Amino acid sequence: MTDDQTDRVYNVLFLCTGNSARSVLGEAIMNAAPGGKFKAFSAGSQPKGEVNPLTLHTLKEMGLPTEGYRSKSWDEFAMPDAPKLDFVFTVCDDAAGETCPFWPGQPMTAHWGVADPAAVEGSELDKVNAFRNAANFLRRRIEVFTALPLATIDKMSLKAKLKDIGKLDGATEKATNG
Repeated sequence: MTDDQTDRVYNVLFLCTGNSARSVLGEAIMNAAPGGKFKAFSAGSQPKGEVNPLTLHTLKEMGLPTEGYRSKSWDEFAMPDAPKLDFVFTVCDDAAGETCPFWPGQPMTAHWGVADPAAVEGSELDKVNAFRNAANFLRRRIEVFTALPLATIDKMSLKAKLKDIGKLDGATEKATNG
């Protein structure tokens, strides 16, 4: 493996419809991944215009930064001066079914669906727990993804592994976290 491959930073975009909860959680969790191998971003097809306060509450609980996040359109990442993306992950079913913009560089894409915590009705505790659960699903998927030997794995195998990561469920989460 060359030094260029070992020092490479991969750009990852998390997409959701509103870019206020799941995609922002993914961005924050990925940016906190050990090793500095990833730079994450988030966007939405129909951004809400603000980050959900429970997203920021969840990030704070996880000990992650809460500053600098904003709800933005995925169009920003299709512009000529946008970062060259290596991976694009949809985290909600609505965004997965939409026609995405053309991403410069033809990044690998996968759907990592996570239930929308912002759609949960009930008590404040129910809502907080929904955000915690979404963050935990994303954290586990990101841990598996960041452990992949990206510099040495062939493209077909990588695509299959990305798809499999999107299938991780609560049973896997409970089994790995006790």
